[in-house]
Amino acid sequence: MVTDHAVTALAVLATILVILPLAFIFGYLLIKGASSLNLNFFIKVPVPEGELGGGMANAIAGSGVLLGIASLIGVPLGIGSGIFLAEFGRGTRLANAVRFTADVLNGVPSIVMGVTAYALIVFPRVRFLPFLGHFSALAGGVALGIMMIPTVCRSTEEMLLMVPHSIREAALGLGVPNWRSTLSITVKTASPGIITGCMLAFARVAGETAPLLFTALGNEFWSTSVNDPIAALPLQIFNYSISPYEDQHRMAWGGALVLIVLIVLAVSLVRFVTSRGVLKGNS
Repeated sequence: MVTDHAVTALAVLATILVILPLAFIFGYLLIKGASSLNLNFFIKVPVPEGELGGGMANAIAGSGVLLGIASLIGVPLGIGSGIFLAEFGRGTRLANAVRFTADVLNGVPSIVMGVTAYALIVFPRVRFLPFLGHFSALAGGVALGIMMIPTVCRSTEEMLLMVPHSIREAALGLGVPNWRSTLSITVKTASPGIITGCMLAFARVAGETAPLLFTALGNEFWSTSVNDPIAALPLQIFNYSISPYEDQHRMAWGGALVLIVLIVLAVSLVRFVTSRGVLKGNS
């Protein structure tokens, strides 16, 4: 009994120690950045250095474009590779190579991803491929998408391996093809965990700045074109934080607060929809 209470107390203490820094960071951002938030912040673009006012509407929209491109690249490739590792490639050399590559990519610094995307998309110039040879939202989205793949891949694999093997055997015993059983039963059963992995990857790349310095570059004006340089909240926060102007420092704190809130809202919304059964196929 004493041991049970002691272990429970240690678990509660560990939880508090994890939550406290997060609460402190969010509270500090709220104190420093809340004063910058007004209607202009969400509907106007930045003003020239030294002038007061302006906003980060272009950066908010740009972050949405970049994360949309990254999700279109990272989520399908990550889930597909995770399905291959868990269902079709167990014990094969190819699966071992994919798993090892995903583990290595998880530990690669984000700036290396940015340099890689720069070398693949920004630097080469090919006449019949107009999206190559310049900074663009597409290049930034590719860099972030590559960063998402290993997290989505490994989390998908682990979630699928947790599905009881008896479920697969029951489907196969009824004459269901293996591919249909995987997509309709195994993946559907593991979908809450897979979605959580996707949101973890999304949250990880949402605040990345280094890859975007080499790819998206940034834009002081309103732009949502995937073939042009584009603004993003992390880039705008970085540029304002190194500025000598106090008003831009204040805007950087506001941008950091908005970025954190948007990430929390996106993750919370997906988890809410999942818990309601909409993504489980229960409704």
